[in-house]
Amino acid sequence: MSISYTKKIPISKSQIEQRRRFLAATFVSCIVLVLVGGTVHVVSLGSNRMADMRDKVAYDIEKLDTKLRAAGEDIVRHSIHEFGLDEIQPYTVEEVEALLSPEQWAELDSMVEIPAGVFYMGTNFKRADVQDQPRHKVELPAYRIDKYPVTNAQYARFIAATGSRPPMHWVKGKIPQGLELHPVTMVSWYDALNYANWAGKRLPSEAEWERAARGTEGRRWPWGNTMDPQKLNTYYQVGSTTIVGSYPEGATPEGILDMSGNVSEWVADDFEPYPGSMAPDEIFKAKIPEVPKSAAERSMKLVEFVSTKEKYKVLRGGSWKSDPFSTSGYHRNFSWPNYASNFFGFRCAQDVK
Repeated sequence: MSISYTKKIPISKSQIEQRRRFLAATFVSCIVLVLVGGTVHVVSLGSNRMADMRDKVAYDIEKLDTKLRAAGEDIVRHSIHEFGLDEIQPYTVEEVEALLSPEQWAELDSMVEIPAGVFYMGTNFKRADVQDQPRHKVELPAYRIDKYPVTNAQYARFIAATGSRPPMHWVKGKIPQGLELHPVTMVSWYDALNYANWAGKRLPSEAEWERAARGTEGRRWPWGNTMDPQKLNTYYQVGSTTIVGSYPEGATPEGILDMSGNVSEWVADDFEPYPGSMAPDEIFKAKIPEVPKSAAERSMKLVEFVSTKEKYKVLRGGSWKSDPFSTSGYHRNFSWPNYASNFFGFRCAQDVK
């Protein structure tokens, strides 16, 4: 039997101190590497996020300086606009008429007649939003509907004739250059209603709008049942509104244009459930934020939304910034009637006598 052992070599105090310094330096180096690696990772995430935001931005990134807003600036701008404190130089009737040729005015003012008949409104598609269901039969008398959404030029004619307030984004009360033939935006449901009354028309009912958009075949989109991004302006592919009629291949069977994408269009109806709807009642109840009950709630920015007796109004057709599938003919969006947005617009309808 043999016994082996290792002879311990004595370590001097200087060697022990040296090893301690080495371990400490190694530990510090590891911490620094972790911090540097974490910083690089965060910067990389931030860079990727900024790139993603640039890809999705709704305007030319080179014009960023014109889009910046200070905290609360929009609230101030809305207040100034609401109380008519803007410095505006309104059009005269003659100035508005000179914006377009007689042929252009005639084309923009054209309407399409929809014959009386029965059609199926809504959908039974299981993946559709619950407020879009169920499919149900509706009978309508004959009516006319605008071939195009109401344009900035047409709205300017209304303002010149009535002295009404121009949309907030117009420059001193004038249409931004080059947007004369774009759909008017930044108009509330009340603005749209006032225009329709002035024009001797009315807002289309929700059923009238859907019948015009889907035809008698109940198409999902004006052109058919397959989404085609080349036939409409949606999902930031352009980043703004486009001249009305820019997508002729996206026309309805009767030749009505821009009923999918470009702007979401106000219709006359309150947002209500369809007959036989299984949608929760809460969806259709207009809600407002409740005033915080305590300083603690205010400091934590805790806000509860409570139902009111008021009604939302319906918007149809989706817009230039919508999810593409929100542009389907049966999809229902909704908003407060006094709200306005850069993707809210409208078109008018008229009875056939």
